[in-house]
Amino acid sequence: MTSSTSVLSENPLYLAMGFSVAALFLSIALLLWRSLGGEKAARTELTAIKKLAVEVPEVEVEDTTKKKVTILYGTQTGTAEGFAKALAEEGKARYDNKVNFNVVDLDDYGAEDEQYEQKLRKEAFVLFTLATYGDGEPTDNSARFYKWFVEGKEERGNWLSGLAYAVFGLGNRQYEHFNQVAKVVDEALAEQGAQQLVSLGLGDDDQCIEDDFAAWREQLWPSLDPLLIDIGNASPVITTPYTAAILEYRLVIHDSDTKVHEEAYAAKRNGQAIHDIHHPCRANVAVRKELHSPLSDRSCIHLEFDISSTGLMYEPGDHVGVFAGNTAENVEEAANLLGLSLDTIFSLHAEAEDGSPLGGSSLPPPFPGPCTLRTALVRYADLLNPPRKSALAALAAYASDPAEEDRLKFLASPIGKEDYHQYVTVSQRSLLEVMVEFPSARPPLGVFFAAIAPRLQPRYYSISSSSSFAPDRIHVTCALVYGPSPTGRIHKGVCSTWMKNALPISEVGDKCSWAPIFVRQSNLKLPRNSETPIIMVGPGTGLAPFRGFLQERAALQVSGEKLGPALLFFGCRNSKQDFIYEEELRSYVSNGTISDLYLAFSREGPTKEYVQHKMIEQAVTIWDVLSKGGFLYVCGDAKGMAKDVHKTLHTILQEQASVNISEAESIVKQLQTDGRYLRDVW
Repeated sequence: MTSSTSVLSENPLYLAMGFSVAALFLSIALLLWRSLGGEKAARTELTAIKKLAVEVPEVEVEDTTKKKVTILYGTQTGTAEGFAKALAEEGKARYDNKVNFNVVDLDDYGAEDEQYEQKLRKEAFVLFTLATYGDGEPTDNSARFYKWFVEGKEERGNWLSGLAYAVFGLGNRQYEHFNQVAKVVDEALAEQGAQQLVSLGLGDDDQCIEDDFAAWREQLWPSLDPLLIDIGNASPVITTPYTAAILEYRLVIHDSDTKVHEEAYAAKRNGQAIHDIHHPCRANVAVRKELHSPLSDRSCIHLEFDISSTGLMYEPGDHVGVFAGNTAENVEEAANLLGLSLDTIFSLHAEAEDGSPLGGSSLPPPFPGPCTLRTALVRYADLLNPPRKSALAALAAYASDPAEEDRLKFLASPIGKEDYHQYVTVSQRSLLEVMVEFPSARPPLGVFFAAIAPRLQPRYYSISSSSSFAPDRIHVTCALVYGPSPTGRIHKGVCSTWMKNALPISEVGDKCSWAPIFVRQSNLKLPRNSETPIIMVGPGTGLAPFRGFLQERAALQVSGEKLGPALLFFGCRNSKQDFIYEEELRSYVSNGTISDLYLAFSREGPTKEYVQHKMIEQAVTIWDVLSKGGFLYVCGDAKGMAKDVHKTLHTILQEQASVNISEAESIVKQLQTDGRYLRDVW
């Protein structure tokens, strides 16, 4: 997977970590800071976040006399979590705080699978907000629940007859498996006896997912009212439309001599730290080189992270998450629009001075502070993605020009849906562009970071190396994202631009570039038996995971293992411009690591030729491999290439197996079920 801006089924919103864990870490860090007299010292503090070896579960205290609604979310970037918390806040207001609404991360709902069942049996009302990620996959925090709930449904039978539920999905219709996770969970709930409160909500991020969510909520509450209202106990606020309050942190501006917090992203020590999206580690850039020839008008970067002292481990096919920062140009522009100096030192707090929480349960934990505005805008603010409607509403509240205020309010309103779609979604206007066009809107930092600028998310890349070949390095193959947006603004991908400009150890030594990174496991794995034949389809940077596969196969061959056939279909525009890793691939053909290499160059002949055309030419060979238990892997663009390859596979099966369309579809589904047709697409 190679990502530049947002490639997920949900765009970035507020949260980058669970509230309870973040609050615990923040409290410990604050206590240590104060005990060391840090409030007055004027120096930089390095703090490593460590995961406690033993976690003590929080004791839930709730009023058992009240009815309870549990809201479970599966999120990759925070949007589903934000929706879950919005549901809870509206529910509390609607029922005058006489019904308990509990928002729970699906990963935290049960430490073990058995706890999932124990807790669900006790629930009466459960609402789900579930994002679909990648190739119809569950998000990282919902994967364990999804596997348990879906795979074991037949064994458990009709055991949820006492549960009423509703599901809202977050997806994008441009992708083949639109809202796959929400659809599967909704169906599995019904099959296990649960009662559906309202039809499955299908949020489409290709349009305006906030409007989809609002429409679904309008159907949900009337279905819940008769179940939650007891005479004399609770009544819905049905005469006044609910308007969510604009989120705002408590802002503290510090003196210029205040010491600032600087996260160390320390490497693993004594098994006390687990590196994940919440606890990345620092990795220096060891190597950076251009893969395209000087004849190309585009750029593709080969970059290597040094992980020798991090404790990170990976397998071929895994992903690396990279936290890159915004460019100095964008950071300076944002500070100017906010009317503040980049040297401003401040801290954000999710509680009032008396310790009471702000914003109910909707306010995400702030990033560590005190810090400078420069640090906050570089590391934590998503400045380039299109703003949500809620962000426009927040900007409207701080616009001093009445005309700008009215326009922002209209764009954020339900009746402004089409205008929002054209102005923001179709035009791909970034938050910065919107702020430029509404210069009178200058929100305070507490509002800007809570309600307007989502948390900057990591970019994921398929690791293009094998630890058997490069145990101390993680290789990344990254295409530079650079070009005009529909508005004419030159869009520069956050992470690809950082990689393009990164300074490696090999050139500058200790002054090298570095980034916080972590490894995320993938389902794209080589067969356990090295003799099992494989087919790899990966044009462009889709070659990345297969480069790792080939390094692994080469290492196995050197160790004396026998290798089965390996077919690689690779494509690019021109063999003289963007044929990346050409020498490596040809050497792998020479030593038998690759059995057959099929190349498609789309800009060299009179007609465009792509990998799917080469697959048709090799239909007999492909069918022979698959019919003998072989594996098929596809990596690359989900909206174009992967769809075309998928259709081509059906065509090959129909012709070679002499089956009709539905029978070919059954074969494909069986290959997917057996784990022999695997895709890593974005």
